[in-house]
Amino acid sequence: MNAEWNDFVEQSGACLERGRAIHFGRPEFELWAALQSTICSDLSDRGLIAARGPDTDPFLQGQLTCDVRQVTADRSLIGAYCSPKGRALACLRLFRRGDATYLELLQELVEPTLTRLRKYVLRAKTTLEDASDSLVRIGVAGPNAAALLTKILGAAPEAANGVLHAPADAPAITVIRLSGPTPRFELHGPRRELQTLWTALDADVIFTGAEPWRLLDILTGTPTIYPATVEAFVPQMLNLQLLDGISFQKGCYTGQEIVARTHYLGKLKRRMYLARVDSPTPPQPGDPLFSPQADPSQSAGQLADACRHPDGGYAVLAVALIECAEQGVLQLGDVHGPELRLEPLPYEFETAS
Repeated sequence: MNAEWNDFVEQSGACLERGRAIHFGRPEFELWAALQSTICSDLSDRGLIAARGPDTDPFLQGQLTCDVRQVTADRSLIGAYCSPKGRALACLRLFRRGDATYLELLQELVEPTLTRLRKYVLRAKTTLEDASDSLVRIGVAGPNAAALLTKILGAAPEAANGVLHAPADAPAITVIRLSGPTPRFELHGPRRELQTLWTALDADVIFTGAEPWRLLDILTGTPTIYPATVEAFVPQMLNLQLLDGISFQKGCYTGQEIVARTHYLGKLKRRMYLARVDSPTPPQPGDPLFSPQADPSQSAGQLADACRHPDGGYAVLAVALIECAEQGVLQLGDVHGPELRLEPLPYEFETAS
């Protein structure tokens, strides 16, 4: 954990738990602000793996679902790291900065992912390290996000997955534009530079912990793998093919055979849906789904993500049998559980086979 950054955000009003900003004193208001205002979120719940060396690109190309060659100084991509059985072990965002390619993922998955990747390095001239403390991560989102960053940094990426390094003459802050209808940016940089930026934003944003950012991820259909959902989903079940997170032309990588077979043989039976649900207890990633239309011998699906919604209940990403979701009923837990109400995602599904 970056203790100096934690001290800084705590002085800014953050309530910390296990070294992370949970909220800034008004958790319900901060959730509302994520939908109505411009926010700045501490993203210390995310970690980083840095890959360096002349063989980094071919090594990562053989491990991840996205086309690593398309990740440039000006472009970021999301992707998945899979088991040999084609099940997602982690969802990652890749970006380049200086001499390194960074893999951003949930902090809890950094160590197991790093350990597993290192087993495959072999003779490749690539070094992998936990870089979570080397850079600070924050997010800025909302209707004024692009204008504020342009005012402070001189520019902001205009297209989804676009990357800008600022200032141009001595880049210290890496700015990544995320997909979705609301302007949303991740910023990575040294602590001092991010503290200066944070302070400059003070009068124009509402500071939040990670939960409002998680809500925005859910509403934009951006998947995250949690410890409870490791190896639960094939990447297409998480809609990664709709987010440029899977390349079907790049060649072999770990789990590629299963991912490709699902794509070319049209065997995708489950996909990820956005839904709202009223539940007496907080839903969690990995929670099972029930449908009376499902064959009793198989699960109707499970939750990929969940977060409180400021309008009440919970927003969830549910990986479910397509037939049950689109022609039947989905319930949380079991036959007695609350019904999920599907909502549109900001991207369109491909035609199901």
